[in-house]
Amino acid sequence: MDVLIANADDVFAGFLMTLRLLLFGGLGAMVIGLIVATMRISPVASLRAFATVYTELVRNIPLTLLLFFMVFVLPLIATSKPPYEVLASIGLAIYTSPFVAEALRSGINGVPVGQAEAARSIGLAFGQTLTLIVLPQALRMVVPPLINVFIALTKNTSVAGGFFVVELFATARQLTNANGQAVIPILIGVACFYLLITIPLGLIAGQIEKKVRVLR
Repeated sequence: MDVLIANADDVFAGFLMTLRLLLFGGLGAMVIGLIVATMRISPVASLRAFATVYTELVRNIPLTLLLFFMVFVLPLIATSKPPYEVLASIGLAIYTSPFVAEALRSGINGVPVGQAEAARSIGLAFGQTLTLIVLPQALRMVVPPLINVFIALTKNTSVAGGFFVVELFATARQLTNANGQAVIPILIGVACFYLLITIPLGLIAGQIEKKVRVLR
């Protein structure tokens, strides 16, 4: 543990970078996932088809390949080159969005059909029915699976360490390369930092699941 204490600033900086990747990647995934989930239940067939193809395509692409495209290929065709942190956040958001969309869609499907029909019978349009009636109930039901998606996203941020983003895993790799005699303490210490994120998320998911089960 002496190595971690001696390099506490670098470890803390890596931890903050992991949190930023989780925050921006998660927010991006929520926005894209909500759009994709809405398109998948849209009455327009072309939108449903596009969302289905997007979901099946993106969630079957390895994250490493997606980040490779974002970091090495996209800058070649873009007019400007964003920082690696931004490219990694976008890649993580795109990779996670189909999983968010599927979680949201399962919640939407869990809302009784009669409620949507009742909304339409009083003259609400598709968008109003979705935002005022269906989504508020669906979001409450899918919070636990969504948190599981974000726990997976937390662990996936370590892949960004292979693409010039100095997050927690990349920091651990640098420390182990420089201190080969202390590999195990470094890995244990860094794993504890990941647990500082994933364990609270898991506890929140459990509490929300209990609350939702009672309400049902």
